[in-house]
Amino acid sequence: MKTRNKEGLQALGRKSDISCEYNPAVLETFTNLHPDNDYWVRFNCPEFTTLCPITGQPDFAEIRISYIPDVKMVESKSLKLYLFGFRNHGDFHEDCVNTIMKDLIALMDPKYIEVTGIFTPRGGISIWPYANYGRKGTKYEKLAEQRFATHE
Repeated sequence: MKTRNKEGLQALGRKSDISCEYNPAVLETFTNLHPDNDYWVRFNCPEFTTLCPITGQPDFAEIRISYIPDVKMVESKSLKLYLFGFRNHGDFHEDCVNTIMKDLIALMDPKYIEVTGIFTPRGGISIWPYANYGRKGTKYEKLAEQRFATHE
């Protein structure tokens, strides 16, 4: 049976110092014990909040992150702390989704990743931005194209 040591993780097992400021530096990774397998890792954050950059009013969303890991994986507590950091961050819905995806790509270089934001209605309209990425020159690039083309 494989075991995993702490791998230098800072957030896991400690009292959380929750910051409401955007800070991708809080994200941490650990080693994927199964990089030879393709498998999905999915996160759902049903209580995501951010601020409208124009009005300063809060926006609420469910953020869904799905990825196929390679060597590194994002540690879930650090991901929670990172997402909390959007609480006082003013950005449009589409920017939040793309920023989250790009920060996670820079952090762990996944084979494939997609991020969806299901924002609650404001002014009678809800916005559900979707962004995805597949590693260039691989079957994951084709997967990204296919999933993007068939996204609802």
